[in-house]
Amino acid sequence: MAKPIPEVADEMDTRVAELGFELVEIEWAGSARRPIIRLRIDRPGESALDSGVTLDDCAAASRGLEPWLDTLEAVPEKYVLEVSSPGVDRALVRAKDFDRFAGQWVAVKGDGILAGKARRIEGELLGLVRDGDREIVRLRNKSGEFDVPRDEIVRANVVYRWE
Repeated sequence: MAKPIPEVADEMDTRVAELGFELVEIEWAGSARRPIIRLRIDRPGESALDSGVTLDDCAAASRGLEPWLDTLEAVPEKYVLEVSSPGVDRALVRAKDFDRFAGQWVAVKGDGILAGKARRIEGELLGLVRDGDREIVRLRNKSGEFDVPRDEIVRANVVYRWE
């Protein structure tokens, strides 16, 4: 599996923002000789559940990033860039995601038991609470309201609920 390329990872956020999008997630796959750089982008300030990112948006972001990637010596000539929407099960990666998606039904997953309940918990996201240097994700479900330290969460995402 390809390892992150620091020159790309460090500047990707800025480059994607300059194109008018928000970088949700970057994933590294493939091999060192042919890395696959997978980006999930969103519209800033909007929910992917409302308007979403179009195929044209993904193509525009890809066309905007490729000339820059082509100039980096650390990026092999045969890299693959994949740009997509975060989808209806959008990942919650950054602190601001937990505030932005407050009120949505989410799933959080940990390596260990979270909030004394389970490794995976679903509930309404109430937001992110800062307690000193710690960030606490506050959730509510039929069991009540509870807090999960953000550093115990290995994956969090919006759960699309079919009506």
